[in-house]
Amino acid sequence: AKPSPRFATRAKMLWDDTYFYVAGDMEEPDVWAKLTDRDAVIYYDNDFEVFIDPDGDTHEYYELEVNAFGTEWDLFLGKPYRDGGPAIHAWDIRGLKSAVHIDGTLNRPGDTDRGWSIEIAIPWVVLKECAHRDTPPNDGDQWRVNFSRVEWQTRVVDGRYEKVVDSADGKPLPENNWVWSPQGLIAMHYPEMWGLVQFSTLKAAEKTVDFVPSANEEVKWALRRYYYAQRTHRMQYGVYADDVERLKLDVAPPEGWTWPPVVHVTPNWFEASAVNTVEGKRWIICADGDIREEAVPLR
Repeated sequence: AKPSPRFATRAKMLWDDTYFYVAGDMEEPDVWAKLTDRDAVIYYDNDFEVFIDPDGDTHEYYELEVNAFGTEWDLFLGKPYRDGGPAIHAWDIRGLKSAVHIDGTLNRPGDTDRGWSIEIAIPWVVLKECAHRDTPPNDGDQWRVNFSRVEWQTRVVDGRYEKVVDSADGKPLPENNWVWSPQGLIAMHYPEMWGLVQFSTLKAAEKTVDFVPSANEEVKWALRRYYYAQRTHRMQYGVYADDVERLKLDVAPPEGWTWPPVVHVTPNWFEASAVNTVEGKRWIICADGDIREEAVPLR
């Protein structure tokens, strides 16, 4: 339902035993940037952003933003903002490497640039801190990843780029947010909507590898729908629903899993779980959005 981006953006990923590499290439006729202080709010400029949730539980994930100056803003989130956050701005990606190339001129109105590109190397040793899984990844592992590009509308005033403002209130028009994996809403901090990246130990360009959908994603999404419904119920009535029927969930039962979920509710908390006794595992989602797997005894 949204228009295509005005300018093309491409991203590429590679990895080795030391780094997770990301490259971004952005078409841009007017390359500009203003922010030069590390950990400034970089999306106030046009930027390129990387989001990584290694274990896909929506908690303990990483964000990196870089503008055309190469100014970096790296931050760590224990939880999404919707679940209480907050972001840890003092956290740094130790050993981060990044470089920007301008195909044109920076901050020079009057000519037409071709764009800018960025290359990033993120050490696995940093991602391992809260990944709760092997780093570097094993062959076939899947991580939640997304890329975002922020693009403001600008005009030239006195030989400088300025953001276009709303004539009614004088505030800059909302920025465009262009993403790799569709979010479904204008908010990046919904990690469950990020793309799934599957790692392969084959050398790049040596051979193609099929993506293998995980059966766990279906039950995780069903539980996530329950989580959304509970949040809505609490906003409307001040409490969580202690009866699944009250939520009027339109969710098909995941094949092989108990459904509706087993729920435990208190005034300020809930847990909901689905069990697969054949595979001997249970998936649980909590009121703060955390989702995790547990083993159950086989019968």
